Amino acid sequence: MSETVTSLEDLGQAMNAGGAEGGETESAPVHVQKLDAYGRAYATGKRKDAVARVWVKPGTGRIIVNKKPYDEYFARPVLQMVIRQPTLVASRDGQFDIMATVSGGGLSGQAGAVRHGISKALTHYEPELRGILKRVGFLTRDSRVVERKKYGRRKARRSFQFSKR
Repeated sequence: MSETVTSLEDLGQAMNAGGAEGGETESAPVHVQKLDAYGRAYATGKRKDAVARVWVKPGTGRIIVNKKPYDEYFARPVLQMVIRQPTLVASRDGQFDIMATVSGGGLSGQAGAVRHGISKALTHYEPELRGILKRVGFLTRDSRVVERKKYGRRKARRSFQFSKR
């Protein structure tokens, strides 16, 4: 009986010595800071057909989207508010310079993609912010996309007009 206990203890020690691959399924994943060679955190945000590449670094709070200030690129105040939400929720407004390149989709989808990218990049820079941003829903990719048009239909679901005669 003592041989079995000893071998199980040895097995447990071997699994713990193996690192992340052992019996660590019970513990939560550890999020670490991910920075590039320039000290920036990078993330990709997506919404509808828009894809945004976002870089976050410590700074004065400038937000540049496609080489323009964000309030010039997104003229509508609602879209400007959407972009600033992650930094306001995390109470880091004015502490990071954000540079984003976004393509595809319309302005609303692009603003959502930039918000998603900023949120992910902030969690890469400061992993402790993950809980706050996840609770508000900024780390979840909004998977709603336009439904494709089907054969034999006028649009995705709309039928052609019925003619009795």
